[in-house]
Amino acid sequence: MSEQQRPAAQTDAPVFSPRKNGQAQSVSDELAAWMTTGWADTEMRDLEPVEQAGHTARRRAALSAAFPGDRLVVPAGQLLTRSNDTEYPFRAATAYAYLTGDTSDGGCLVFSPNADGGHDVVLYLKPRSNRGNGEFWLGSYGELWTGRRHSLGEAADLLGTATADVTGLADALRADAATTRIVRGHDTALDALVDELRADADDESRAKSAQLDEDLAVTLADHRLVKDEWEVAQLQLAVDATTRGFEDVARALPQAKDTSERFVEGTFFLRARVEGNDVGYGTIAASGANATTLHWTRNDGPVREGDLLLLDAGVETTTLYTADVTRTMPVSGTFTDLQRKVYDLVYASQEAGIAAVAPGRPFTDFHKASQRVLAEGLVEWGLLEGPVERVLELGLQRRYTLHGTGHMLGMDVHDCAVSRQEAHLYGDLKPGMVLTVEPGLYFQPDDTTVPEELRGIGVRIEDDVLVTEEGRTVMSAGLPRSSADVEAWLAERLPR
Repeated sequence: MSEQQRPAAQTDAPVFSPRKNGQAQSVSDELAAWMTTGWADTEMRDLEPVEQAGHTARRRAALSAAFPGDRLVVPAGQLLTRSNDTEYPFRAATAYAYLTGDTSDGGCLVFSPNADGGHDVVLYLKPRSNRGNGEFWLGSYGELWTGRRHSLGEAADLLGTATADVTGLADALRADAATTRIVRGHDTALDALVDELRADADDESRAKSAQLDEDLAVTLADHRLVKDEWEVAQLQLAVDATTRGFEDVARALPQAKDTSERFVEGTFFLRARVEGNDVGYGTIAASGANATTLHWTRNDGPVREGDLLLLDAGVETTTLYTADVTRTMPVSGTFTDLQRKVYDLVYASQEAGIAAVAPGRPFTDFHKASQRVLAEGLVEWGLLEGPVERVLELGLQRRYTLHGTGHMLGMDVHDCAVSRQEAHLYGDLKPGMVLTVEPGLYFQPDDTTVPEELRGIGVRIEDDVLVTEEGRTVMSAGLPRSSADVEAWLAERLPR
């Protein structure tokens, strides 16, 4: 990233200095005037809407119906500072992208109640950079620095909703005394503005306001539990790209052995950036004993012959839907007998879990089915004292299994986490839901309750599963799961 060049100081020069570090840009009157002229009209007219525009319109209508008479504020979020004057790559807030199809920073979707009982919906966005005051070329967020933005008219055509300049958002909110709900945690300035408008004077009123916001977040999560056909297609794109990323890693295992887990992470990241927006979460590339750390994202350990590599990774599409897949593979291409024993128990557990995914079945069924198989195996191996019912009742298998067997999947890797428990954790599966099935066994390097030869072995197998009218579809079936199939898959890809 280049730094802005500071021209030599000029007497009485116009100054535009939006930089966070306070460094002003001094330019001559002649240059400033010249930079306002000679630019072609690039406005694009009569644009075709984005492919999800019909779906986002339906989603906005459903949300409007859920909160008659209330104003709803759904921010995109702002750029976050990484270091000094550089920012993290921006990722729009899930609720905002779900309702708009927009992934740019700084915007906000506002539902304002109208006399008909519905809402007037306006999407507040950054307009094109101002070419009259130098912002577009001197400002650190001007278009010559960060790229062209859509005009408000272009955005309205593309996204299928009315648009307005975001600089007028605060005044628009202050002009209306309607009860306001906001999706909190994405824009601190808007959170503070809504708090100001509420003017809550005591704990009771603040608690009522907090409930308003929580109800909005929960309702949005409830609405996202069942995916429409467009969302399912986006998730399949993410899964298919992820499958290719795993294939890339298999071919790159020799280079990883020469370097570290970072080579695995970087290899997968290349696929994510080529075919999607990014990775959907921090890649876990855990070799050897690192695989027993559930969220190992340091990825700085060695990749050794004879070890297992646990790769948990997912491509996020440009529309912000993510896959979430895990495979545990022998770096050498072949499992040892002991590795195969552990792997095959996890595989049998996953098979039982996947078989329990079906419409009308409780969400918890696949977890219970999977955990039972693991508990039976651990009792059979002598690691836990039976009977199995006692083990399951007390949850003793969790010393070695640690986590739940799966979660909802969508725009967030742990999707719809704040939805109503009766619609999710304690509800029934419905066609259109997408979830992961991901049992694992993790024998910590310092766990003296297991034989020494098991210590440091971690295995997880994770697939993305769509609930259908007839039962289920394993969306990630393009990757092998059984130990024999994994070995055959590696044999085709590892250099001979």
